[in-house]
Order: sequence, then C-alpha cells, then structure tokens
Amino acid sequence: MRTPIITTLLLAAALGGCAGAPEQEPGPEQLTVQVVSTLPHDTTAYTEGLEFAGDTLYESTGLAGQSTLTAGPAGGPPTTTATLPAPLFAEGVTVLGPSLWQLTWQDGFAIERDAKTLAELRRVPFEGEGWGLCHQADGRLVMSNGSSRLTFRDPRTFAVTGSVDVGRDQLNELECVGGDVYANVWLTDTVLRIDAATGRVTGTIDAGQLRAQLNITGTDDVLNGIAAVPGTGDFLLAGKRWPVTFRVRFVPAHP
Repeated sequence: MRTPIITTLLLAAALGGCAGAPEQEPGPEQLTVQVVSTLPHDTTAYTEGLEFAGDTLYESTGLAGQSTLTAGPAGGPPTTTATLPAPLFAEGVTVLGPSLWQLTWQDGFAIERDAKTLAELRRVPFEGEGWGLCHQADGRLVMSNGSSRLTFRDPRTFAVTGSVDVGRDQLNELECVGGDVYANVWLTDTVLRIDAATGRVTGTIDAGQLRAQLNITGTDDVLNGIAAVPGTGDFLLAGKRWPVTFRVRFVPAHP
C-alpha cells in the first residue's frame, strides 16, 4: 500500500514545483525593415548622428578635420551648417527645443549649440568616449560610448544621473522613442530596440537588405544613423557615405 502513496506524493511535489517556477521572459522580437521610400544623401557625409526636430533633419558627421553639423529638409541641401575645427571628431546629436547637444568622440567634451543657428554655446567635459545620443520625453539624455552600457545624463548640466547595461557591446547611434531606445550596433546591420528602464533588448532589427541594395562593401561604410519620423511609426536610416537614406518601417521578420 505504500507504493501508491509515495507515487502520489512525488507527483504532487513535481506539479507543485512546476506551478511555482518563474516564467521566463520572451526573447527579443525578430524584425526586419520594410522600405517606404528613399531620399538623396551626401556621399561625403560620414554619418554619426541623425535626428528630426519637426521637419528639420539634423545630421552630425565625423572624421577629424571633416566633422560637421547640418540642419535642413530631409533629402535636400542643408540650410545651416557648422564646421568643427580640426582635430575634433564629432559623434551623436540630439535636439531639445532651442538648443542641442553634439558629442565628440575622444575629445572629452560635448558641445551645446543653438538649434536654429548651430552656433556653439559652451563645451561640457565628460569622461570616456562619446558615440550616440538621444533624449527621452522628460528631457533626460541617453548616451552610448561603444560599450554595452547606456548612460543617462541631465539635459542642462550633462551630469551622469544613472545607467543600464544592455548586455550587447558596440552600442552606437541612438534614437529615443517613448520608453524605448533604438541603437545601431557598430559594424553590423543590426538595430536593437532596448527598454530604457531595464536595459533589456526587446527587439532585434535586421537592416542588412539596405546595404545589399546599394552594393556597398566598404568596411566602415556601415549603417549608422537612425531618426524617428515625427507623427509616424517610420524611421529614417542612414549609413556612412551612403548615396541615399531609407525611410522604413520595422515589421516582423517572419510574418
């Protein structure tokens, strides 16, 4: 008579263990890009940062002695241009109302500028490298430095206010949309969608078809530039020295 009792107890324990086991978080959503349209792009632009403010597209370009910041209509010639003096190497940019922040790569400071004239207002030092930059709805800045960490900064002082680890390094150009941060992964055709509150990757976007369409094979002429198109769910994606930018939608990779 003992055998049925023991079996029943073991079964109950097993079922109880299953019931109490924590649910695993789902893996990142697998996405790809659906091209809506293309726009002309300056083939000399070594794109480092891309962001819309209304109808104006801001683009920060890099390389020592060639770095610029431009503002103007997407696909058209810039209406305003600022040139950085050599040997500065510009990186990401984000616009907050009347002013904007532009990063430098290894020069150790960020530049605050007038958003209309692009005139330099001040330089604020920071430690480490500067790669990508965006801002959330509350104005909080989100910055990458090529590592797996996103750093949050005060929009007025540029002081560090916190950080999260994403678990994937080479995070580069950034775009903030709601509570998400979209990040280009340097030297790849991948964009990550990241929950800014936790650092968890919730989506992986394969944009490899874009470079394939352009037949671009340069080792550093890679995807690097992402800007949400205001009032839509679309994004503008750019690459270093690409002849066009792509307006795209992120859609399931396997519908």
